[in-house]
Amino acid sequence: MVNVSEIYGKIQFVDSFPDYKVTVVTSFPDLKVQKVDSFPDSPGKWQIVDSFPDYKIQIVDSFADFKIEYVDSFPGVP
Repeated sequence: MVNVSEIYGKIQFVDSFPDYKVTVVTSFPDLKVQKVDSFPDSPGKWQIVDSFPDYKIQIVDSFADFKIEYVDSFPGVP
């Protein structure tokens, strides 16, 4: 089981060799994610980068490590 409260910071989306596989849902997520431009310093705040990521994420339709929902406010574990 993944501790999703630790997944924040600089995130790079990849097609292979991810740290985690994630499914995007609209209800009942494991983690609510807010895309930010700076200060990705708390659970659920992701700054999307092209290099030097903290985590590499692959978006999949099935067999995901956890589920996320994109939100505009109140990111984190629901």
